[in-house]
Amino acid sequence: MLQVNNIEVVYNKVILVLKGISLEIQDGGVVALLGANGAGKTTTLRAISGILDVENGELEGGQIDFMGRPIHNLDPDEIVKLGISMVPEGRRVFRDLTVLENLLIGAHTRMDKEGIRADLEMIIRYFPVLKERKGQLAIYLSGGEQQMLVIGRALISRPKLMMLDEPSLGLAPLLVTEIFNILRSINGEQRTGILLVEQNARIALNFARYGYIMENGKIMLDGPSEELVKNEDVKEFYLGVKDDLAKKSYAEVKHYKRRKRWLS
Repeated sequence: MLQVNNIEVVYNKVILVLKGISLEIQDGGVVALLGANGAGKTTTLRAISGILDVENGELEGGQIDFMGRPIHNLDPDEIVKLGISMVPEGRRVFRDLTVLENLLIGAHTRMDKEGIRADLEMIIRYFPVLKERKGQLAIYLSGGEQQMLVIGRALISRPKLMMLDEPSLGLAPLLVTEIFNILRSINGEQRTGILLVEQNARIALNFARYGYIMENGKIMLDGPSEELVKNEDVKEFYLGVKDDLAKKSYAEVKHYKRRKRWLS
């Protein structure tokens, strides 16, 4: 469904942030993108969404294909129409609009009123609290309710792929579990593919079927989630399980093998 092939991103024309990133997501797949702050995870999502210029970023090389066609030169609204939506970090709701108005903004690329109405019912089924709050200003929602709102806003565009940036950030553990259970249902019932950026590797690898690990703008390791969970270096650096006290960079691990880049 999505193929990111050897992309490079530069900020302010001088800072190379992504250094040849390649990844793919199968139709209906669930993929986690892991790494420390500054690794380039959010920049990867922005590149796919076509919104790099928000932070003075540019795609300097490589290609992004979605459903068999290149999208790296398209405007963000065209990418949304093709079926990619993004849930940004920080629960960015329109604070002075109601819950219902926030949801309808997510449908701005659609013209089918009956379909939008049906999808509002679908979203309320996943997030019943939004029905109770539909006339309330988004600024007065709790953090968990705002997270549900931004997921619902992304979902109403009927995406084939939904990208989420740190959805667990700042939320209580029970609420995080609830939200990920709902995301699992959305993936299973709607066949919506999911690309998840998450610092909590334990949650991400339990949720996703495949994972990529980034460091300093590069993919350092990838594989099925069940294999990554067993990897000694992943356990040490991302799951908090250490076999020794030696401090080292992930890229300096002796048995680390560099991924082969896809051909351009």
